[in-house]
Amino acid sequence: MLPEQIAAPVTDSSGASAAGGAAVLDVDRPLAVHELTYLPDGDEVTVGRAAVDSYAILPADGAALLQRLAAGEPPRRAGDWYHETYGEQVDMAEFVSTLDELGFLRSAGDAAEDGAVTGPVRFQRLGRALFSPPAWAGYAALAGWCAVAMARSPELAPRYHNLFFTRYLTLVELLVFFGQFPLLLLHEGFHALAGRRLGLRSRLGLGRRLYYLVFETALDGLVTVPRRQRYLPMLAGMLADLLAFSALTVTADVTRLPDGRLSTAGGICLALAFGTVLRFCWQFYFYLQTDIYHVICVVLGCVDLQATARGMLRNRVNRLRRRPDRCIDESRWHPRDVRVARWYSWLLPAGYAFSLGVLAFAAAPAAYRFLSGVFGRFGDPGAGRGELTDTAVFLALNLAQGAVIAALVIRDRRRRRVAAVPRPAGAQASS
Repeated sequence: MLPEQIAAPVTDSSGASAAGGAAVLDVDRPLAVHELTYLPDGDEVTVGRAAVDSYAILPADGAALLQRLAAGEPPRRAGDWYHETYGEQVDMAEFVSTLDELGFLRSAGDAAEDGAVTGPVRFQRLGRALFSPPAWAGYAALAGWCAVAMARSPELAPRYHNLFFTRYLTLVELLVFFGQFPLLLLHEGFHALAGRRLGLRSRLGLGRRLYYLVFETALDGLVTVPRRQRYLPMLAGMLADLLAFSALTVTADVTRLPDGRLSTAGGICLALAFGTVLRFCWQFYFYLQTDIYHVICVVLGCVDLQATARGMLRNRVNRLRRRPDRCIDESRWHPRDVRVARWYSWLLPAGYAFSLGVLAFAAAPAAYRFLSGVFGRFGDPGAGRGELTDTAVFLALNLAQGAVIAALVIRDRRRRRVAAVPRPAGAQASS
């Protein structure tokens, strides 16, 4: 979950309910607050609870007020302190209710939950070893070996002909479909381990970017570490791609046949290496929220740039259509996101147009010619049983990939519809 921005405390409203509307706030009784992390960033503070991956961005005065509550000061006294310090009244009931929605307040059943996540996370030592100075030296040596091999033998360089290491389409499809899974997991594993070396938890999921099927590693706790420490976890997947490409290319070179020709294993390695290059280049499609997009957000200090840019585009369209009632409330957008989205929002339709153009003018015609040849086998009286079986399996695999993407589209639409349904007062916010 991206950190939620909380507005600065506003005017007092006595007697309001707290804890999500479940009970009346006792302003003279200290609150039970979970163990939280605080990361100052300019005039804001990122506050988080690692146990449930719930994070929020507070103004500095709001974070100071929360820290007094966490130290055991009753809400009434904390509110009085805020008034004396900042010259404004604070609605403590609303503030405490927001903290409860974020999961920052303890309940009877989770008193010991924080202690379970304060120790080292799993594979933290492996993550530290993977990005230690000796490991970096080994990575540099592998990349250098690969560069020398390609300079000496240009046929090792990536090119699309490397995909067709056999005339059987099913073998090519099986390699592209299944052979990339270990490399995808390696990519995401590097993300996860780079985060776990910092003590952050991670989750692996399946998602979609336009018409691309992607694996996703969630490192929500990354918002609680200094910015300079966020770059490696975000770029670690691209490092894994470079290392995988280097290792596959070197393997293809050292497994040559005695006459110098590539072996079957070497051909498979080069096919996988070419797919890895394509995946590395795809990361620069930042408008699809790739690794480069997250790096841009850190450099520019954004919170949720993509959602803000999309909302800004939607509001522009609604204003042009004279439907202001359908415009999104812009008050919840982070000011930094708003400033960047004024120009970034124009890159989104341009990027989507580029991707759809590639699909329409390059991928679709190539797929048509490819599939016309495939279907031509069914009408060829000279086609053998092996070729027909090869064609049938090839089509089934492609249909399966299309079905998975369609299922993800339906899932995403259902989630958006559920999120759009108004929740009753006091409903617990998810994190």
